[in-house]
Amino acid sequence: MRIHISGKNIDVGDSLRERTARALDAAVAKYAIRPVEATATFGREGHEFTCDASVHLSTGLTAKATARESDPYGALMECLERMEKQLRRYKRRLKNHHQRREGRAVPRMDAAYSVLAPAEEMEEEETPAEDALQPVIIAESRTTLSTLSVGEAVMQMELADQPVLVFRNEANDGINVVYRRKDGNIGWIDPTQAENE
Repeated sequence: MRIHISGKNIDVGDSLRERTARALDAAVAKYAIRPVEATATFGREGHEFTCDASVHLSTGLTAKATARESDPYGALMECLERMEKQLRRYKRRLKNHHQRREGRAVPRMDAAYSVLAPAEEMEEEETPAEDALQPVIIAESRTTLSTLSVGEAVMQMELADQPVLVFRNEANDGINVVYRRKDGNIGWIDPTQAENE
């Protein structure tokens, strides 16, 4: 497993670097999950230290955790405790996901990914009507959509601690979205269901 350890407003010494690498290895080995890559970033904000860690798994999922403590070692331990809790909670689901996929390739689809600039307030006289609705694209890249069940998509979204996930639904081969609602529940958008109704 490749491990990348860095610091933001803090010098990560050899002792902290070695302890972080050992702790990440131990946390992942404890659950017999095949990791591909792990990152840990330490930071200092005022008198507190932060630790942001993520582990990318061979199943395509990513587990992330963040902690804030009064010393960097405490932040590391708290962060890894949270990550282990996530991995422990999803171990059975990860195992089931892997077993169902065993023996067949996981189909993926390429998709465009764009970052749009926030809308600026402009006078209507300054902007032609057709350009007024066009957003400014500030970044563009390609990404891959995984083919997942809705449950697997929710699991991946929660492990990655993301507010939204776009995926190809294995049940109907359509593009679907799962997202975290403001009330804390999970929402699911399935355009193919709307077409059939």
